[in-house]
Amino acid sequence: MKQSITLGKVTKFMGLGFLSTLKDLFTGKLEKEDLKSFLRKVVVPLASILLFLGLWHLGAKSLYNTEAEFKIEKALNDQGPEAAEAMRECIASGDISCQPNTLPSPAKVWDSYQSLLKDHQIISADKAAFAEKTAALNEKRVAEGKEPIVYTGRPSFVDQIFRSLKTVFAGFLLALLIAVPLGIFIGLSPTLKSAFNWFIQIFKPVSPVVWYLLVFMIVKTLLIDSSEDSSFTISFISVGLCSMWATLVNTAMGVSAVDKDYINVAKVLKLGTFQKIFKVILPSSLPLIFTGLKITMSVGWMVLIAIELLAQSPGLGTFVWEEFQNGANDSNAKIIVAMFVIGIIGFLLDRLMLFVQNSVSFEKTDAI
Repeated sequence: MKQSITLGKVTKFMGLGFLSTLKDLFTGKLEKEDLKSFLRKVVVPLASILLFLGLWHLGAKSLYNTEAEFKIEKALNDQGPEAAEAMRECIASGDISCQPNTLPSPAKVWDSYQSLLKDHQIISADKAAFAEKTAALNEKRVAEGKEPIVYTGRPSFVDQIFRSLKTVFAGFLLALLIAVPLGIFIGLSPTLKSAFNWFIQIFKPVSPVVWYLLVFMIVKTLLIDSSEDSSFTISFISVGLCSMWATLVNTAMGVSAVDKDYINVAKVLKLGTFQKIFKVILPSSLPLIFTGLKITMSVGWMVLIAIELLAQSPGLGTFVWEEFQNGANDSNAKIIVAMFVIGIIGFLLDRLMLFVQNSVSFEKTDAI
């Protein structure tokens, strides 16, 4: 019995539980409760994905036909039957010049995804060739104390993803460095809480666009003589200021809610201020602090797109706006690719924060 339990744990640990469940399902050895669990956790999600794709395909087809009929009707009214028939034949032939530009089907979105990956491979090859050609010259320029020549071509979609991740992590770190220490001091002192409460209540609901404009005013003056690209600096500071409020409020709440008995024990042990904070207050406040940090990361990732668009930082926000402005036949499909990428990365960032929280906290938090 003990041996079978151990083997079951090992199998689950190695990630083979799913394969074992499938084997039991096809051999008829799967228990009723296990079958229900398998249906709920595997079959139902797969069925919902297929249903979503089916409804998306039907909706895209309906919108395509609606716009196609409108184009044909417009040609008929403006230019006559011959023009309408020519428009009908053009649409049927798949000619890009006359195709309805509406919601793309799942197949078109997949094609655009593969196109973006191929484009990334081409740009990566160009970068490698450029680096090889300029290696000797750059080595000489660096020896002479000059700036090396850098690649200035357009970034690929993958490059823009990494730019956005770099920006959001920098903004998250800024929010962490501001909000957690300030939240600890506010939570420990009722006087500071009264002093900062008006500040938090007024600036917490401010729009990301307004924060961007404020940061832009300050940074462009501070870096007025700098030749560096200020878009990254403006973007990550704006993200940090927009998203830090949840961490600030939750940290203050967590610190103020620490059991007074713990504080009294710290006094009896004559712990210093920093010892009391790191050994008593922070461990007790971690669940609420990490809840705030998760919200901060989510908010930072959401506002990032708008801020990058305004700052013209070469990230996902700029990519989406440029495709919208471009209006090409595959632009809508590329925008939806970006939408899925943004959503998946946001989900992964949330799981990352949950993993870190469970790694450092005594209380385990389930995924939602």
